[in-house]
Amino acid sequence: QVQLVESGGGLVQAGGSLRLSCAASGRIFSINVMGWYRQAPGKQRELVAAITRGGSTNYADSVKGRFTISRDNAKNTVYLQMNSLKPEDTAVYYCNADGVILTTAPRAKYDYWGQGTQVTVSS
Repeated sequence: QVQLVESGGGLVQAGGSLRLSCAASGRIFSINVMGWYRQAPGKQRELVAAITRGGSTNYADSVKGRFTISRDNAKNTVYLQMNSLKPEDTAVYYCNADGVILTTAPRAKYDYWGQGTQVTVSS
């Protein structure tokens, strides 16, 4: 009922920048929290950054000062601006929408994930 489509990943040199986008579509009434997670080979998926509908943000310590999360509630879209990228930022980045209320089921809340986009930072 809801799809998250990510874009913007790719290969970049250390010190470079990338901007990820994730658009949620479907029978969406509202989304509470939208966020980005990442998973590197052999590691667990970890939170990178999250933003509430009201604009409150949360960042992993490893990305503070380098990454900025933002969202457009009207478009159900979340962005992740990544600057000063490091090789250790290399991972598959996943978009998450949490606390999703559907127009067809207003009493329930759902959680959705995108398919992931690869970010590779070369040294």
